[in-house]
Amino acid sequence: MRPRERRESGRQDLFRSRLDAIIDLNHALAKLARSIDWSFLEERFGAVYTDGPGLPTRLMAGLAILKHTFDLSDEVLCERWVENPYYQYLCGEEFFRHDLPFDRSSLTRWRQRMGAEKLQSLVQESLAIATKTGAMKPSELSRVIVDTTVQPKNVMFPTDAKLLNRAREILVRLAKKRGVGLRPSYARVGKFALIKHQRYAHAKQFKRARRSLKTLKTYLGRVIRDIARKIGDDEAMKEVFAKPLSLARRVLTQTPKQRGSKVYSLHAPEVECIGKGKAHRPYEFGVKISVATTLSHPKGGQFVTHVKAMPGKPYDGHTLASVISEMEALTGTTITRVIADKGYRGHNAPPDYKFRVFITGQKRRMTPKIKREMRRRSAVEPVIGHLKAEHRMQRNYLAHRPGDAANAVLAAAGYNFSLLIRWLRILLRQILYRLIPNPHLNPA
Repeated sequence: MRPRERRESGRQDLFRSRLDAIIDLNHALAKLARSIDWSFLEERFGAVYTDGPGLPTRLMAGLAILKHTFDLSDEVLCERWVENPYYQYLCGEEFFRHDLPFDRSSLTRWRQRMGAEKLQSLVQESLAIATKTGAMKPSELSRVIVDTTVQPKNVMFPTDAKLLNRAREILVRLAKKRGVGLRPSYARVGKFALIKHQRYAHAKQFKRARRSLKTLKTYLGRVIRDIARKIGDDEAMKEVFAKPLSLARRVLTQTPKQRGSKVYSLHAPEVECIGKGKAHRPYEFGVKISVATTLSHPKGGQFVTHVKAMPGKPYDGHTLASVISEMEALTGTTITRVIADKGYRGHNAPPDYKFRVFITGQKRRMTPKIKREMRRRSAVEPVIGHLKAEHRMQRNYLAHRPGDAANAVLAAAGYNFSLLIRWLRILLRQILYRLIPNPHLNPA
């Protein structure tokens, strides 16, 4: 069953003021609210609901736009929404409200229900508004720059000692909650062993540090074996302890130089260690993200045309096969040129696109026009910087791999809508400049 959507009723209330009577309808947010095709978003997002009516699509989609456009947490967004009539107008309210019509956890449930695939509709709608308002020409979507970056997860920098101690603490806490009586839990001596290891490592006394690390491994191994003995053949308890025990065993047995996946965080085991060759940050812990932006610089700014999370640390060149097809489906435009860096050598672009991809340092098929366009390749770097610094991609707080994918898409949508808000302000200034005569030209 689809949500009960909001429609403009035009009704009056003796005790409440209508929002369109107390706000400036030429404000950028008010103009953006009128520019968004809410029926398109209602059609895409409403198809997800099968169990019962949910909150109105305009309310939830508007909140997602505001959150990532202005870099707000869920708590701060709820506070601002009650205070700001423009936020309420964007979300479809007719009268100013002094209370929230939703619960804060509704934002989390809505993101999880939609998923990254449906949330791409926000990016699609932002590009449609950009072409409709003149911020970007439709032809500018056919030539793009593609690059990858890392979206860091909200985890501590992983060390073997902290992971071992944390795994033991999680198992002990769960055993206490489930009534599994353990022999020594090593709560006190485990903490002291971790402190010892950190002090020895700081003092460069690595032999003593290794001895403390071995002690931490011993404590974790004993707790794992003790729990395995106590739960015995109880299938219900085995199911409860299956995931924590599996992660703890992986932490206990993994080595620094082993190949394959490793556990870097116990509350987010999907985190991957990615090295991008940066001198100031050799390793980042999160997921690889593919970002595409327009090759030319549209009037409204450098819009993001596609973004996607790439779990599994794929080689950059091996991401083009899916990126190109998804980008064309999103924009409705055939990609005629892709500019990429040297990390895309040996790419797997579809056969029809092999000669449409140009890579930094390439010598063949380089006309003077393409050489000039290649100088624009670095234009994607400041876009990635804005996505991270201003639109919540610098540290992802959403859980699991679906959260990684959703956060990247919402960051791109927030970035595009921030450009549209700035563009609508510029349009308003231009209109006012033409309507209001210059006072310096008027005779005294």
